[in-house]
Amino acid sequence: MSNSSEGQQRGTSFGSNAAAYAEHRPDYPREAIAWALAPVADRQQLTVLDLGAGTGQLTRGLLSLGATVFAVEPDARMRAELVRSHPEVEAHPGTAEEIPLPDAAVDAVLAGNAFHWFDQERAFPEIARVLRPGGVVAALWNDDDARVDWIAGLAQIFGWKKTTSPVERVRPHALFTDLEHSDYRHGQRSSTESMVARMGTLSPVMALPEQERIDLLGRIRQHLNDHPDTKKGEFDLPIVTSVARAELRG
Repeated sequence: MSNSSEGQQRGTSFGSNAAAYAEHRPDYPREAIAWALAPVADRQQLTVLDLGAGTGQLTRGLLSLGATVFAVEPDARMRAELVRSHPEVEAHPGTAEEIPLPDAAVDAVLAGNAFHWFDQERAFPEIARVLRPGGVVAALWNDDDARVDWIAGLAQIFGWKKTTSPVERVRPHALFTDLEHSDYRHGQRSSTESMVARMGTLSPVMALPEQERIDLLGRIRQHLNDHPDTKKGEFDLPIVTSVARAELRG
């Protein structure tokens, strides 16, 4: 994003729906996280910052790989959900532009579905500051697979047109090596009600006036109830997890 204050305001809008966010947003595939951390995977007791950590979807995956995790999340309500689920994690208020950690504190900085909120010109130097020599920065995104018919139908209901690809969401920076990218297939077991609840946690939906939001979620529910792939109860939501990573230059 180009406007830091605007991005921070939108980025903290999720807190009013923190419990639903924690329940319905998908996690990240283990192999995607492992690829993000590969340049520093041989370090003893890997220490990772989950930046813009939300309610801890990425934190959970990092912990499962044995990393020591610090979390930075500006919204107190989101942060409280993270701490409730992961009391062993040291969580701090803060932003990508002002990270509340000392210099050379971590081996890696990862962001899950958050990097597009950052003012990257300010964030990259801060990320470089908290990284140890040769450390890695990585951004992960979970995107519903719009090649699937019923998901394409949801996009039509929203009236959304995809304007950026995952590889365009992170800009190169002189402090880091050239960006590398990798994609992973992922999924989430869902139902009509859980999908509607998940859609309700999206920032464009949360920003709508109440009646417009109710109407939109109603159209989504009707679409899912009518489509042959989703109307029979539970179904698999196909997700593409995209990862971009770079290493701190020496």
